[in-house]
Amino acid sequence: MTINNEESQPKQNFRSKGDGKHVSFNKSYTNDKNMQSENRNANETGRNYRQPYNESQQKMGEGAPSGENVKKRRPRIGERAAQPSYNRNYNGGGQQAQYGERGYSRTNPAFNNSTNPNQKKFVKPKKKKKLFKQIKYKENVDPNAPIRLNKYLANAGVCSRREADEFIQAGVVKVNGQVITELGTKITRADEVTFHDQPVKLESKVYVLLNKPKGFVTTTDDPENRKTVMELVKSACSERIYPVGRLDRSTTGVLLLTNDGDLASKLTHPKYEKRKIYQVWLDKPVTAEHMQMIADGIELEDGEIHADAISYVSEDDLSQVGIEIHSGKNRVVRRIFEKLGYKVLKLDRVYFAGLTKKNLPRGKWRYLSEQEVNMLRMGNFD
Repeated sequence: MTINNEESQPKQNFRSKGDGKHVSFNKSYTNDKNMQSENRNANETGRNYRQPYNESQQKMGEGAPSGENVKKRRPRIGERAAQPSYNRNYNGGGQQAQYGERGYSRTNPAFNNSTNPNQKKFVKPKKKKKLFKQIKYKENVDPNAPIRLNKYLANAGVCSRREADEFIQAGVVKVNGQVITELGTKITRADEVTFHDQPVKLESKVYVLLNKPKGFVTTTDDPENRKTVMELVKSACSERIYPVGRLDRSTTGVLLLTNDGDLASKLTHPKYEKRKIYQVWLDKPVTAEHMQMIADGIELEDGEIHADAISYVSEDDLSQVGIEIHSGKNRVVRRIFEKLGYKVLKLDRVYFAGLTKKNLPRGKWRYLSEQEVNMLRMGNFD
């Protein structure tokens, strides 16, 4: 049997519907000079003919393609076009893809800076931002229940309670059309309240859980212009929310932000025992004697403090400790270990009042579920 034998295969010319002539790939050009002159003339007139593929192996015969209605064949396996078209790199590597004469390149100036007015420039499509649907929580509130005017303004997102007292004394707050200047005035949710002659309505409650990263201050505004946690949750809602409690700038972990003043006061008041768990990285292994001292109680400058539970995170690394504590004193965990001569390298809050950072990457936030909100409202912090 003879395979790929030119004599055994019929030589036949093919003609397209247009004026362009096509030839079988088994027949080569007999006059290479004529072909080169035709290509030269075509380039001068603005036409772009495809060069023969791999001339060392495939030479075409008479009937060179002419005109714009030319049916171009795809290169065979192993062939490369003699006149390469625009290339596009993948993953920054050396592998390239051939796109033909209508191809494009993100970095090819011959395409992007084309003088052809009909040529469209390549524009990288914009990535659509993922939108989070805000959760609307159910509220069982009596509309006729009395509420302090300063608290009403704070819950409406106008200002804090302290600032509300100043605005009330300044005479810029009206209730049912009358100016109120007396502090401690109580109103109902059915009353009409205006601030600088603008109507004020209570905002919907919002509860946002943030996995705080290092380097952010836990406050709504910083006079030193440092980065605050509010920058991380600015897309969460249009309501005015604020952090519940504080974490040091270098401390990471669970942080709750809300506009629910009643819940915030419960979570920050000392009489409400809130379980908090921290993971601590220290500069040296903690001795068993010091672990027992922390559990029994250590005298600090503002009183005695003891841990509810403390243990090593791993038996292989005694410099990592997990500590459970209910106290809300400022920097209490750091001060406990500094009292015993240790330096805290890293501090991460992994649990706060029943909330964890599970499946929440560092620097990301999420809305609390309805079940979590009900748990906090009922005071089931553990």
